[in-house]
Amino acid sequence: MMKGMLVQNMSFKVGQTLTIVGVPKPDASNFAVNIGPDENDIAMHINPRFSAHGDENTVVCNSYQGGTWCEEHREGGFPFQHGEEFKLTIEFTPEEFLVTLSDGSNIHFPNRIGADKYSVIKAEGDVRVRSFEIK
Repeated sequence: MMKGMLVQNMSFKVGQTLTIVGVPKPDASNFAVNIGPDENDIAMHINPRFSAHGDENTVVCNSYQGGTWCEEHREGGFPFQHGEEFKLTIEFTPEEFLVTLSDGSNIHFPNRIGADKYSVIKAEGDVRVRSFEIK
């Protein structure tokens, strides 16, 4: 059984903004939000890590293509608190995903796959998604 939230057959296009509101679990080690063309490839993987994979209070972004993780990308602050609501805003441009964190810091992550539309979003790990909206 999958742990998390999976939305398929959606349309997240260049020029749109995705807003996600959620709450990390009180004992969260990490969680992830993935955006991609299908369940196998990930154009944008955003992974806030409280204490996981050798990182402490770090947001790691990456992409997953053809069965392989690409180069990790670390940028921005870490406004996440156990058990406290956060908001992620992801603006989708032809070149990049511009992620704005709750503290106003930004992450510029390249659109490595290069598509102008993605149809899958998945949230997994130690988080409860309260809402998501595409505008």
